[in-house]
Amino acid sequence: MTQPATDTKQRLLVAATEEFAAHGIAGARVDRIAELAGVNKERIYGYFGNKQKLFDQVVVHALDELAEAVPLQPGDDPAEYVGRVFDFHRAHPTLVRLFLWEALHYRDDPLPNEAQRTTHYEHKTAALAATFGTEASPRVAACLLSLIGLAVWPMAVPHMSRMILGGATPELEKDLREHVVDFARQALAGTVPAPAGV
Repeated sequence: MTQPATDTKQRLLVAATEEFAAHGIAGARVDRIAELAGVNKERIYGYFGNKQKLFDQVVVHALDELAEAVPLQPGDDPAEYVGRVFDFHRAHPTLVRLFLWEALHYRDDPLPNEAQRTTHYEHKTAALAATFGTEASPRVAACLLSLIGLAVWPMAVPHMSRMILGGATPELEKDLREHVVDFARQALAGTVPAPAGV
């Protein structure tokens, strides 16, 4: 009995990810999610409670996927980390859209799982600090935020990327990735101790 329920819940999360990425919380429709998942919409309320709680679960699920696919460990080359984050978001653009919808919906209000997510970023900051041979600090945290922003911004505003770069060909994307990694490396060279082996 557990397996079919797990499969149904997974299908709902996949369908909801597409729906929320396309329409946000306000524009998403429970009946469309249920139809795409091939289940009765009452299952959504049974598993998740309401549409907003389903959205929150979708974001958590997407973040877990990102954390597993693109970890940051002490000793990792931060510039190459930027390249891996860039690659992940280029291949999975829905997460950036979910973040943008989440920001529009919650604005300055606390997120339902903000404490857990804050802890997640504290671990990343600590790993980055260890790579730099220093202690975690607001400066290192700001560096992490800048690196993530550098990697994600082209996917967050694809129209701007298209207008500035003059298109979105595979060659341009490859050049952009190389630029982003090189830019991160040069920026880091002037602000923090160089990582060992770099």
